[in-house]
Amino acid sequence: MTSPLPSVLDLAPVVPVVVIEDAADAVPLARALVAGGLPAIEVTLRTPAALDAIRAIAAEVPDAVVGAGTVISAAAIADVVGAGARFLVSPGWTESLLDAMRSAGVPFLPGVSTTSEVVALLERGVREMKFFPAEAAGGVPYLKSLSGPLPQARFCPTGGISLGSAPSYLSLPNVGCVGGTWMLPADALAARDWARVESLAREAAELRAR
Repeated sequence: MTSPLPSVLDLAPVVPVVVIEDAADAVPLARALVAGGLPAIEVTLRTPAALDAIRAIAAEVPDAVVGAGTVISAAAIADVVGAGARFLVSPGWTESLLDAMRSAGVPFLPGVSTTSEVVALLERGVREMKFFPAEAAGGVPYLKSLSGPLPQARFCPTGGISLGSAPSYLSLPNVGCVGGTWMLPADALAARDWARVESLAREAAELRAR
């Protein structure tokens, strides 16, 4: 039995956001990311292969902490947790989705993009959130402006973040980690170049707040 996670935000500076088209790629991809120092892996529910990918990673890559992303319905939550997902990430939230995530028994990061959404979650006792879409919603300046009035909120910004911009996010006191895809270039995935993915993951894992 796996132990509970203390916080998704503290596992690594970067959470890879993975879209898997072929479930057969899930295990070697996860192994490459873990070997590079990125154990928390968000598998998005955007493809028919996602559930099988989560199941395979959970069963065959014990050092990975696999989670489900793009969680937008309560109906999907039981399936992904049953498949082995250890955390949940949504691009946004509603009352019913929040209730379902709370009941799942695993950590969750509901998505926000406005101050009002942050305050609403804080009212409900939720302090850890996904900030999405990060760059389009105001990026580093926006999150920096939230740290004064709302210091109790912590974020995983995701959306448009690159190796170059990640350090600016990670330097903020209210950012625990960032989500990104830059360590998963399409050509490397198409070629199943897991060594390149591992190298890019290692570069990302070395990012630290300054």
